[in-house]
Amino acid sequence: MEADGDSLERHGRLPERLQKREQDRQRDAERKRQEKEGQVVLEEKSGYFRDSFGPEREAIDELLTGNGGGEEPGALEEVSARLQVLQKLLNDSMMFLPPYDIRQAQDTLTRLQAALEGKRQLLQPKKKFAFKSRRKAAAPASDLQPPGVGQPDASDLQPPAPGVSQPDPSSSAAVCDLQGLTGQVLRMEAAELRQKDVLLSQLRDCTITLRGSPATLHLRGLRDCRLLCGPVSSSVLVDGCSGCVFAFPCQQLRAHSSSDTRFYLHVTSRAIIEDCRGLSFAPFSWSYEGIGQDYEASGLDRDRNNWSTVDDFNWLARGAVSPNWSVIPEEDRITRWN
Repeated sequence: MEADGDSLERHGRLPERLQKREQDRQRDAERKRQEKEGQVVLEEKSGYFRDSFGPEREAIDELLTGNGGGEEPGALEEVSARLQVLQKLLNDSMMFLPPYDIRQAQDTLTRLQAALEGKRQLLQPKKKFAFKSRRKAAAPASDLQPPGVGQPDASDLQPPAPGVSQPDPSSSAAVCDLQGLTGQVLRMEAAELRQKDVLLSQLRDCTITLRGSPATLHLRGLRDCRLLCGPVSSSVLVDGCSGCVFAFPCQQLRAHSSSDTRFYLHVTSRAIIEDCRGLSFAPFSWSYEGIGQDYEASGLDRDRNNWSTVDDFNWLARGAVSPNWSVIPEEDRITRWN
């Protein structure tokens, strides 16, 4: 009888075991179904990105290299606006695109932006200016502004120095270009920067303050400079810079071939670095009167900041932090900028 009792108990547990096995099978089937659906969604999103990005890139190329070569009225402004749309499309797609596709798309955007800048420099009339040196300590801050911030007096107009060229303040072209300067204190205000493409190149030991909301910001070959900039509507591209301190909000940051530079960053997508070393990051902490309006003009989300999310294209090891960048310790961060 005891044996019969054990048998009945085992038979009693049998449906329970079968039920558990069936539940496990259903969970496994549901997991596979969700994975399959997720893969389909990713493929659909990737396909949408490719179908949207490719034709728009071709349209921009046509505007820059077609019959008019970008010389038609408004053509370059249209290119700038379409580049911002492409950059936003890429930023919104980074969560599901593979790293190779992201890199190819960003390289394309960089190439198109460089072509746009080249066209603007060819078509835009230039005037030559010299800036007052920061060594003139007695000069008031209002005298240390670049062209377009007030009118320079006769003593400010000097013979052009090699490699130093500035846009005509009366020009309507949507670009600001400062290059080839050493030891200067430079400042531009909101009216000059609003939705302009700003290019700073080959600057040494300069302090640059940009109070406003430019469309894009390009920093090339800066050495031992400090830059404070208001909200940038789309991308900031940093190339060949070293020993600098940069502070700005933006939609997307890409740094290339740069070293030993600190970023105080507000970025709404993800920062990308390539061929860099010794970069460090902290949250954006600069402020000025009117920055709220500039945030609104830029369209950036003040509540979304991915300052410590950095993708290193030279470090693809999963689960290991890249040695090419770090977070600035709180005790070492700049909190007072003036």
